[in-house]
Amino acid sequence: MALWLASRGMPVHPLAPGAKTPPANCARCREHHHAPEACPCTAEGRWCHGFHAATTDTDVIRDWWRQEPEFGVGVSCGPAGLVVIDVDTHPAPLPDRGRLLPGIPLDERVDLTGLGSGYDTLALLAALRRRPDPARDGGTLRVRTPSGGLHIWYRAPLGGPAIRSSSGNGTRTALAWQVDVRATGGYIVAPGTRTAAGTYEALPGSRTPATLPLWLNAELARTGHHPAPQPAPQPAPERAPGPRSTRITAAPATPPAGADDAHRILAPLLAEVRACAQAPSGTAFGEKLNRAAFTAGGLAAAGHITLPECADLLTDAANAARPGRQRRNRLVIDSALRAGSHRPIHPKGRS
Repeated sequence: MALWLASRGMPVHPLAPGAKTPPANCARCREHHHAPEACPCTAEGRWCHGFHAATTDTDVIRDWWRQEPEFGVGVSCGPAGLVVIDVDTHPAPLPDRGRLLPGIPLDERVDLTGLGSGYDTLALLAALRRRPDPARDGGTLRVRTPSGGLHIWYRAPLGGPAIRSSSGNGTRTALAWQVDVRATGGYIVAPGTRTAAGTYEALPGSRTPATLPLWLNAELARTGHHPAPQPAPQPAPERAPGPRSTRITAAPATPPAGADDAHRILAPLLAEVRACAQAPSGTAFGEKLNRAAFTAGGLAAAGHITLPECADLLTDAANAARPGRQRRNRLVIDSALRAGSHRPIHPKGRS
């Protein structure tokens, strides 16, 4: 499962055997506190710091599970471009009406008899918006948890703002009571992972995440899961040219710096993808497409090429090699572009 997810652009990391939490850090990281981003262990192929070490590198992944075959699989949601709606069924007293659906006042005439879990509040939210209940959405990957809860996997809209994680029992950002959101800054347990409480099982229906429905994205924006928009810079007032001044005009648009190098780096990777057209299978097509898209995302993040151009180049190469699976090709491309965008690549010094 770890390699399958990584081949689709979803960075993975180990979970401790029989648990849904990452394994312990190495002794050096346990004894000396430091920011995960500054830890040298990631570059050395260790799994310290949980989802911060998540990767799509197949060699690293094989080495991790070779060391401990009983590891479970976690997916780092932000780099994978995932938004997972985590429906809980924890026994807890019902809060007051104002906390069931934050920001939506519930009239006293709304009968709450029998409401007791995230399934109920998510269904109530969907009903109020006259939308289908996401818990019944067979068009996307849904995973039953050992406790009876549900993980509903969606892909974040490409190019949209990062979506924050939250707890359904939180007092600040929350979508609904007992409905958590796993996104940027969080991870999700992959289907097939076994814990002491049971196994995370994929339900009948799609085995891949669908795009986040527009109405749910709007609800996440309403409930504070999107970052606050930054005010656009205001142009300085234009001054009339005086006798000793010179009017400055905008320079014509130019290609991104390093564009030639970016194309030089991508060309052989795209050629490997196109070459897969020579055989219907056995060419590691998914892995090659993932590598090309991940690299493209890093180059775009560094400002050397634009994301739309990357997507066009990758889509053309992928569909030329595998013309019958355009939807799946696009899923790999979108996921790997997002993952790569978290690790900018500067062409200088690369060949």
